[in-house]
Amino acid sequence: MSVDVHAHWLPEELFSLPPGSPVPPLNGRDGQLHLGELPLSIETAAMSDADRVLADTDAAGLASRVLSAPPFAFPVADAPGVAEYVGSFNEHVARVCRDSDGRLLGLGLVSLHDPAAAAAQMDAIKHSELLRGIAVPPLLGATSFDSGPLREVVEIAADRRLAVLVHPMQLPRPEWSSYYLANLIGNPTETATAAAALVLGGVLDKLPDLRICLLHGGGCAPALLGRWQHGWQQRADVRSGGGRPPVEGFAGLWFDTLTHDGPTLELLRAHADPSHLMCGSDYPFDMGVARPLELPRAAGLTDDLLARNARRFLGLDEGETHA
Repeated sequence: MSVDVHAHWLPEELFSLPPGSPVPPLNGRDGQLHLGELPLSIETAAMSDADRVLADTDAAGLASRVLSAPPFAFPVADAPGVAEYVGSFNEHVARVCRDSDGRLLGLGLVSLHDPAAAAAQMDAIKHSELLRGIAVPPLLGATSFDSGPLREVVEIAADRRLAVLVHPMQLPRPEWSSYYLANLIGNPTETATAAAALVLGGVLDKLPDLRICLLHGGGCAPALLGRWQHGWQQRADVRSGGGRPPVEGFAGLWFDTLTHDGPTLELLRAHADPSHLMCGSDYPFDMGVARPLELPRAAGLTDDLLARNARRFLGLDEGETHA
C-alpha cells in the first residue's frame, strides 16, 4: 500500500488564491496552468481534477496519495476572508477524498494568523477522518516554528495529534532572479531554516507529540547538521533554545525522500530516523518526479517501510479504520 505524502491539489473554484495573496491568481489556458502570466509547466487538470490525479497515481505505481494545497494557496496574509477560503478548501479536499474509494487522503489549511480560528479548523479536520493533518509554510514573515504564529499552530496540531507537512514557498530574492534559483536554492534554504528553528529551538522537546515532516528531503538541512552541532557545542546563543544537541533533535523530524539523487538521500539517511522517511513526489510540479519510489528503492528503502512510516505519520494506525 505505497503512499505518496507529497502531492498537491487545488479546485478551480479556489484559483483566485487566499485573500491578500502576494502572488496573482491562477488560471488555466489551453489546458496549461498559469500563475498570473507565468506558465507553470503543469496541466490544469493535474492540479484540479481528481480523476486525473487518480490516473496519474496509478501510472506512478502508487496505491494512494495525500493531497495538500500548493504553497501559493497558503493563507500567509492576515486579511479578511481567510477563514472562508480555508473552510472552502478543506471542504473541497475532504469531498475529493471521500469520493476516491480510499485512494486519496488530505491535509487541510488553517488560518495561520488566528490561533482561535486555527484551533476550530483543526478540530473539524480531526473529526473529518479524511483529513489527517495540515500543510503549512516554513516561514511566516520573519518567524518560523520556534516563535510567533507558526509556533502556536504547531502547538495546537500537537495537542490534536495531527500531522504537519511543511512546504517551502519559493520566496523571491534579487540574487535568485535567474536560473530558477528561487526554487533550486530558495526552497531548500527555507526548509533548512524551519529545521533549524525546530531543532535549535527545542520545539520537539517541548512538543513530544508533534509529527512534522520537512519536504524535499529536508532541503539543505542534512548537509548543515554537522555545522549546527559544532556551533551548539561552541556557542551559548546556539544552545539558548534549550533543546537537545542538534544531531539528536534532528532525529525527531520526518522527511520525504524527494532528494533527486542517491548521494543526497544517503546523507539524509545518515542523520534521520529511518522510521521517519516517507515517499514523496511533489506531484504535479515540474520539480516533482513521475516514479517517486524508484530512488528510495535504489537506496534500499522498501515500499513496505515507507508505507508503514507514512501510516504512522498520518495517524492511520491509532485505532481508526481507513484504507
